[in-house]
Amino acid sequence: MSEYTGTKHLLKLATRRDRIQLSVWLYGTAALAYSAANSVKSTYKDEKARIDAVELLSDNPALLLTRGAPVGSSEGAVSMAQVFSYLCVLAALMSTMAVVRHTRQNEETGRAELIGAAPVGRQAGLMAALLLAIQANIGLFIFLAIVLPLAGLPLAGSLAAAAGVASVGLAFAGVAAVTAQLAGTSRGANSLAGAAIGAAFLIRGVGDALGDVSANGTVVTSAWPSWLSPIGWATLVHPYGDHRWWVLALPLAFAALTMTVALRLSAERDLGAGLLADRPGPAEAPAALLSPLGLAWRLQRGALLGWLVGIAILGATIGAIGKSAADALEDNADLTDTLGKIGGGGTDDTAGVFFASMMVMVGAVAAGFTVQALLRLRAEETSGRLEAVLATSVSRARWVAGHVVVSVLGVVALLLVSGVAAGLTYGLASDDLAQGLGDLTGAALAQAPAAMVLAGFVVVVFGALPNLTSGAAWGGLALCLVVGQLGGLLDLPQAIRDISPFTHLPALPAADAEPLPFLALVAVAALFTAAGTALFGKRDLAP
Repeated sequence: MSEYTGTKHLLKLATRRDRIQLSVWLYGTAALAYSAANSVKSTYKDEKARIDAVELLSDNPALLLTRGAPVGSSEGAVSMAQVFSYLCVLAALMSTMAVVRHTRQNEETGRAELIGAAPVGRQAGLMAALLLAIQANIGLFIFLAIVLPLAGLPLAGSLAAAAGVASVGLAFAGVAAVTAQLAGTSRGANSLAGAAIGAAFLIRGVGDALGDVSANGTVVTSAWPSWLSPIGWATLVHPYGDHRWWVLALPLAFAALTMTVALRLSAERDLGAGLLADRPGPAEAPAALLSPLGLAWRLQRGALLGWLVGIAILGATIGAIGKSAADALEDNADLTDTLGKIGGGGTDDTAGVFFASMMVMVGAVAAGFTVQALLRLRAEETSGRLEAVLATSVSRARWVAGHVVVSVLGVVALLLVSGVAAGLTYGLASDDLAQGLGDLTGAALAQAPAAMVLAGFVVVVFGALPNLTSGAAWGGLALCLVVGQLGGLLDLPQAIRDISPFTHLPALPAADAEPLPFLALVAVAALFTAAGTALFGKRDLAP
């Protein structure tokens, strides 16, 4: 029997399991691309308006860091400068979650052992997961290659953009296959893969921010760091620019290499074990570990530490470029208005508008930790460990509360660290440390209630529809990013933008703080959490 015997049947099974989740990813990503293209056409009526917008983008390192380097002033080039990096991130997340779900998660839940009892080869499960990711990214390529021309963009550029996004998905499918061999849990594998995606986005951003601007101000040539990132490789294809098709060889070769490495690593480890072995624990548990809160903290602290390091770097970077960004905005009312649409700020204080838009992004990052932390509820249930915990005197409500408290305190810690880091670097650059530290720390912490609402939403889904917890949680976060942070740029109706809890927060430090939105969001979060806990208390444990 071959090591790949049964791959075809496992691929059919995986495709059936993921038919809804992958459809949501494909349609959602395509809808974002289509909306961005239409938004550019409606916002910038002529060539001069697009040239002005691109020149403003090229002059602002902060926007280059968070958006992308423009390669011209055509409708397609402007659209991709705004949204292309985010399309790549969505493709990467879709791929990593799919691969981990059908590899490490199958081992963690015991499904892989059950499948192994049938006549299937040792590598069939991993190969089926990789083929599923390849299949999904081919589908994404087709979707984007259809919707972008439908939005009125040139066919050649649309094919280049679609190929670039799909190639990033393939590259990170290989990364996820490797992390699934290294980590002993699906959560650990997803965390490692997510960290790789974040690093790739940041490296691409640094490369774009350090790039050289052309004489006419409409083209930015990315610096060398962009060549170190799979997302950077996709942007260097230059969709709707000079179409450097040969660059696609880099992510495709990287995907082939990482997939090959993953297959080799898979052959050298035991089923259920990770190559990064867990350290043996102490002979006796400390007293703090005997409570639901202590157990939740023990399970979450490692991931929280990684998030703290990453968000501290992000905050310090935002603060460091804050002064130059504010100076660039002084004479650019259009760019100030664009940032105001992202952060909801006014146009009087350029530094305030810049930091308001950046802190919304920081809040979204912190909300990502909340989602990941509360997905531990479902992981503990499916692994069977929850049943052992509930066999003691611990009630379901206390167990859920422990994880909610840790996730909320973790979000507050993340926002505090990012605000302090941004305040320190901005205060030192602007020679006003006290004000910079106070304003930016407060602006960061102001995002906490919105993240709490997302936490409550995850608990509701976990209590009512446990099998949909992961997809709904990440989908909810993605929806908040699209309709909240990008809603203004995409000219979405206010009623749709209001779906995101971040939309309801005052745009600190550009606006005055009002207590009512904070109290209302905290109340909604508490209501969601209570409802989810009650629903969980009334249902059976679901494998």
